[in-house]
This record gives sequence, structure tokens and C-alpha cells, in this order.
Amino acid sequence: MEKSTLGFFVLVLTIVQTSNSLVEGLESTRMYDYTKYHPMDEIYKWMEDVERENPELVSSAVYGRTFEGKNITLLKFGLQNPEGKEKKVIWMDCGIHAREWIAPAFCQWFVKEIVTSYKTNKKLEQMLQNLDVYVTPVINVDGYMYTWVNTTTRIWRKSRSTPPSGNSCLGVDLNRNFNANWGTVGVSFDSCANTYCGKEAGSEPEATAVMDFVGKMVKQTLCFLTIHSAGQLILLPYGHPQISAPNYDELVSVGKAAAAEMKKLHGMGYTVGTSPQILYPNSGSSRDWARLVGIPFSYTFELRDKGEFSHLLPEDQIKPACEEAYAGALSIVTYVHDKTFNSGAIPSAAFSGVAMVMLSSFMIVFLTTGVLL
Repeated sequence: MEKSTLGFFVLVLTIVQTSNSLVEGLESTRMYDYTKYHPMDEIYKWMEDVERENPELVSSAVYGRTFEGKNITLLKFGLQNPEGKEKKVIWMDCGIHAREWIAPAFCQWFVKEIVTSYKTNKKLEQMLQNLDVYVTPVINVDGYMYTWVNTTTRIWRKSRSTPPSGNSCLGVDLNRNFNANWGTVGVSFDSCANTYCGKEAGSEPEATAVMDFVGKMVKQTLCFLTIHSAGQLILLPYGHPQISAPNYDELVSVGKAAAAEMKKLHGMGYTVGTSPQILYPNSGSSRDWARLVGIPFSYTFELRDKGEFSHLLPEDQIKPACEEAYAGALSIVTYVHDKTFNSGAIPSAAFSGVAMVMLSSFMIVFLTTGVLL
């Protein structure tokens, strides 16, 4: 056989093998069951598949390690801006509380919706040209993996870090460990409590990973969404009953618009307000930290349900829960995008991030000592 003919057959074989690999890759995510809960190894594999199959849209990054040394990995979604303008940022994370399995399920659903519709949805394509969307399906990887061990570990909430000297209970409530009025209300300093806030603000590597990564792009970040369950709530800053966000009215309005969109799908009502108003006071949350450092829109979604199943939401509710949550998240993201790119930049809401940190510090002194400096 002549060398030219052999070379041609080698080329054809290479093309066929490559095509088969691409088809297999596409099948891997198309066949992924988004109506089931998945263990961490399957989620890691799914993330790899999503990135490989959508190279023009998706990239990934490991931006931290858990206490046990596992990767905290995000997927970044964005298209090139046709005019070369600076892009803004949307942040979404799930799975900060280990037992809230519907949260990682939603982050996966959210990703599915983006990658399957951006080519045919012109509005979504436009937003992805202006925005980079960062999605972390599971922050508390150690805790999430622990909930999969057996039925006795299923409702574990915290991380898996070692306790303080002289104590025996593992883990910290990562959503009480952020540097936002840390340790002031709604927390416990007992390491055996589910709301144990840690030794100090940012003592846990999972919380520090988020603060470090997002903190480097605060000026570009328009919105911070953190997904939890349960209760069917849309919570806005702040968890402290005596501190209010400077753009409180707008946060309420945008949150109520999202809740209205969510209700249209399956009739489920979501209540909007601050945590002290509609749930309970708390401090050290990622939502409060995001608003405190200057991210103008920051929300916690508490997904289904209202108590019947709580954190043990059946798999037959994954699809409707995720459909309504996607409608709510998309409503908020669309609002902040349009406000920024159709009507000029979002104002600083009367306070810069630095000013808000200073205000919070003064408020803590006042609330704990009765003296306003």
C-alpha cells in the first residue's frame, strides 16, 4: 500500500475515533439523570463531562481544598464579549450544608439549563456575553460525602473539621463562619451544636476559599446566590435584626419578582424577607458577607419544602423544585444584567464595601456594649 493511501486511512480512522469519543461524551451528560440525587464522585465526573463537551462556554477551576483535602471545584460559564468590554460576575453556590441534597441537585439543573439553551435563547446568549457565571455544585464536599455513608449520617449538616481541644464533636456550620458580624446572633460556641460557628471568622478552609476567590472580584460581581433548603424562602441581608442593607427596598422588590415567577410554575409560594423577619436571626452567613463587602444583590434560596419532608425531599420533587428555582434565579440574574448593561452601571447603593464593613464594626460595638462609637 502506498504511503499516501495509508496516511489517508490513518486520518479517516482518527476522525472516526474522535467523533465516537465526542458522541460518547455528549451521551454521558444527556443520559445523566437530573431527577436523581448523585454522590460526589458522580458529580465530579459530571463536571468534567460538562466542561469537555462545551469548551466554548465552560471552564473549571479548583479554588480551594476542604478540611479533608478534597477539591472545591467550580464551573465557569461565559461567552466572549463581541465588543471586548469588561464582563461582570454572577456567583452561585450549593451544598454548604451537607444534608440539603436538593441544593446540589439544583446547581446541576441550573447548569443543564444553561448549556442546553444558550444557543437558541438569544437573551441568555446576550447575558453570557456580558456575564461570567460561576457555579459551585458542592462547597461542603466532606460533609456531603459523609451524608452518603449510611442512613444514620444522612442528616449531617456541618463540615468535618476537628473540634477544639477538649471537645469531641466534629464540624462547623460553614454558613456561620463567614466574616460578617461573626458570632453575634443565631450561633453557638458549642462544637456539638448544629450552628457552631467555629473558633473565629474564616477558621474553616471551605469558607475561606469562597471569601478569597469571590473577594478578588468583588468590584465585578453583581449578584451572589447561595442555595439551601428547606422552607421555601428567599432571604436577603442581613441576618442581624438591627442591621439593614442600604438597598433593602430594591432587594425586596427583586426578590418578590423572583418569587412570583417561581409560583407560576407549580403554585408553590416563596416568602421574601430578611432572616430575622421570616426565619430567625443569624450571623456569619455567606449571603451577609457578600453584601457586606459590596456585592449589591445577595440572596439565599431556601428550596422545598415547608416541613413535610424537609431535608429528605423525595426524588420525585427534584424536577419541580429545580424548575421553580431556575425561574427565580433567572429572574434575579436578568434584572441585575439589564440594570447594568441596559441602564448603566449599578450604583454603589450609597455605601462602598469598605464603608459597609466599617459600619458593621461600629454596629457590633454598639450592640455588644451599648456604646455607639
